[in-house]
Amino acid sequence: MAIEVLDDIVANQIAAGEVVNRPASVVKELLENAMDAGATRVQLVIRDAGKTLIQVSDNGCGMDKEDAQKCFLPHATSKIKSSEDLLNLHTMGFRGEALASIAAIAQVELKTRREEDETGVRVVIEGGVVKEVCETACYRLYRRSFLLPGSLFAKRLAASAHVFQSRTYSSTLRRGETSLKRSK
Repeated sequence: MAIEVLDDIVANQIAAGEVVNRPASVVKELLENAMDAGATRVQLVIRDAGKTLIQVSDNGCGMDKEDAQKCFLPHATSKIKSSEDLLNLHTMGFRGEALASIAAIAQVELKTRREEDETGVRVVIEGGVVKEVCETACYRLYRRSFLLPGSLFAKRLAASAHVFQSRTYSSTLRRGETSLKRSK
C-alpha cells in the first residue's frame, strides 16, 4: 500500500475531530474567540441543542475582508508572529485551529465589520471551501457574527459514529454557561 499525503480538506476534516467533538465545543470555541476579540457583549442563539443552529454575535474587534477569509485557514492567528510570542500569551486561544476545524465540518457564515467601516464583509464556507465573499450590512451593536446553520457534523469524518442525545448537548451547554457566569 502506497503512502499518500491527504489533501487539505480531508486533513482538516480529520483534525476537526480533535477540536470539535460536539456542539458544546463549538460554542466554547466561539465564545473564547469573542472574549479574545475584546467583546463586552455576546449574544448566543442555539436551536435543537446546537445541532441545527449555533449563532454567536459579539461586539469584539471586527475584521476586514482579507482577515475575515484568513481566519478560517489552519494555523491562522493574530496572536503569534514569532516563537518569543509563545512566552507572552494572555488569551484563551492562539493556535488558529478552532475556526479552521469548525469550517472543515460545517457550513459557517461570518459577518464582520471593523468599527471604522460603514459596511462589513460576509464569508460563507462549507466543508472548508469558501463559497461566497461579499460586502454586507452589519448591525452596529454586534461587529462580528458567526452563524452555523444546518447539520453541524455533516462533513465530520473522524469519530462520527458517536451520536449524542439532545439532552446531553443541552446539559453540557448549561454547564458551560454556568462556568462562564462564574468566571466573570
